[in-house]
Amino acid sequence: MYDAVVVGGGVAGSVAAIASARNGARTLLIERYGFLGGSLTNAGVGPMMTFHAGARQVVGGIAAEIVDRLKERGASPGHITDTIGYASSVTPFDAESLKLLLDEMVRESGCELLFHTMLAGVAVSNQMLRTVTVCNKAGISEIDGRFFVDATGDADLAYFAGVDCQKGRDSDGLTQPMTLNVKIGGVDIVAIKCYIRENPGEFLLKDDGEWIETTARLSVSGFYTLLKEAVTAGAITFPRDFVLFFETNNPGEVILNMTRVLQKDATDPVQLTQAEVEGRRQARQAFLFLKNKVPGFSDAILVSTGVQIGIRESRRIKASYQLTAEDLLSGRKFYDAIARGGYPIDIHNPLGQSTDSIHLPEGASYQIPYRSLLNGRIFNLAVAGRCIGATHEAAAAIRVSPIAMAIGQAAGTAVALTATHGQNQNLHCLDSARLRETLMGQGAIL
Repeated sequence: MYDAVVVGGGVAGSVAAIASARNGARTLLIERYGFLGGSLTNAGVGPMMTFHAGARQVVGGIAAEIVDRLKERGASPGHITDTIGYASSVTPFDAESLKLLLDEMVRESGCELLFHTMLAGVAVSNQMLRTVTVCNKAGISEIDGRFFVDATGDADLAYFAGVDCQKGRDSDGLTQPMTLNVKIGGVDIVAIKCYIRENPGEFLLKDDGEWIETTARLSVSGFYTLLKEAVTAGAITFPRDFVLFFETNNPGEVILNMTRVLQKDATDPVQLTQAEVEGRRQARQAFLFLKNKVPGFSDAILVSTGVQIGIRESRRIKASYQLTAEDLLSGRKFYDAIARGGYPIDIHNPLGQSTDSIHLPEGASYQIPYRSLLNGRIFNLAVAGRCIGATHEAAAAIRVSPIAMAIGQAAGTAVALTATHGQNQNLHCLDSARLRETLMGQGAIL
């Protein structure tokens, strides 16, 4: 029997597993693909954003260690200025290097790893998860654990165990749109910078564009007129009002974050299939538009689309404390805070092309309480990543990878402390002061 079973090997789950094993728990990490990293490696998402609130770093711990180790091997420039000015910083990285690094860090921690394995069911008794049923090449089997972490992104484990969940916004249940990211090579970054200098009104720019010349990697949001003309001509048939892309760690390569698949439920396999097909259709349109009409892309090649479509929002648990937009915007302090974030509320319209953003005051950040990882139905289950207890609005801020990693470290540490030192299997009984002390001692910023 394992002390801790972590389901889902995205960055939240990977960090949760590393934290659990480092803190002395016999840990198993289960992942459906053949690699770790979640949306950063399977959906082409990048860069990471943001580790900062203004000039102050607000995410540390294992997440910061990952960035430091990527920098050491030349796979990331580290934290740099967002030339769009949307986030306090961005952190470009090489996705293949991240896959390898997470493999190494999980192995170093002593955590066991099981790839190509899907969650298929659970066994629950007396408000405790007893086993998870999984499906892989060996067939269907059961895995016993004392504690569990749901890092599936969609709250699959919690949902199967009977935890109350919610989807989307309160008014109609609609979630933020999905996006299939496109990695494009052969891009002339110099030509793009030249066009931005000559047409600054066509872009969202930080400090009137003064960072364009000095940044290590370029972030671009704009080309408004060219896109509007393409929509009018029928070359773009999906709802988007600006072009958004980010330079990767590799010269002449960008990640295009532009497609927008509306009104699909990521927890419904039929709708998710439809979203994947539609995402590739849109990705082809977007690439051809860039290649034919946008300066700097005439020699571009389509390198890859994501292994899967990027999902901003699906199921979220109804937690012991439901984090709200007011909590974030007011900077509410929590006695059981286990993570901190500085990313704005970033809601992509579930019905159309717009994006609604609410930024915090300059330098402000917010806390995330331990109770938002727990629920009142299953006492030995913690949730990590974007499926924690939060409203539609709050989830739009805490869903990003640095915050997901910070939450993952807290979840993994909590199950390890309870497994190795606790008197029972109830995560609610863990002294939050002890959890906080342990997290801060291991580099977390609370």
